[in-house]
Amino acid sequence: MKESAGILPFRRSEKGLELYLIHMGGPYWRRKERAWSIVKGEVEEGEGALSAALREFREETGVGIEGKFFPLGKVKTSGKIIHAWAVEAEPSTEIRSETFEIEWPPKSGKRERFPEADRAEWWTPEEAKKVIVKSQIPFIERLEELLRTN
Repeated sequence: MKESAGILPFRRSEKGLELYLIHMGGPYWRRKERAWSIVKGEVEEGEGALSAALREFREETGVGIEGKFFPLGKVKTSGKIIHAWAVEAEPSTEIRSETFEIEWPPKSGKRERFPEADRAEWWTPEEAKKVIVKSQIPFIERLEELLRTN
């Protein structure tokens, strides 16, 4: 089974706890209601999950991220296992994502490039749970629990 790894930055503001999510790029996610995600991507062969998460953060936002990383465990989706870490940090919502190429429209013979992520925003946990891909909601709940107990 494929494995992905990601990072969920958080900050404390006048709104309380806020979470940093990216909107997934490409035509498939354009009209989807739940098109937001932690910053994540596939773990390459021989690569550690946290190293993959850090690499993916750089690829999808254009910047690195540092801090103390708190493991949020993993979730299993229909096609993969996702590992995640939280970090208290304030990355910019101005992102410069790498791109990918696909045939678009399907069966057209035309190839188009799209950003891996097309924007980033800060969300309260309540807001984030309404827009994030459903399988990733446990990461938000685990972070809330971690912050309550520490």
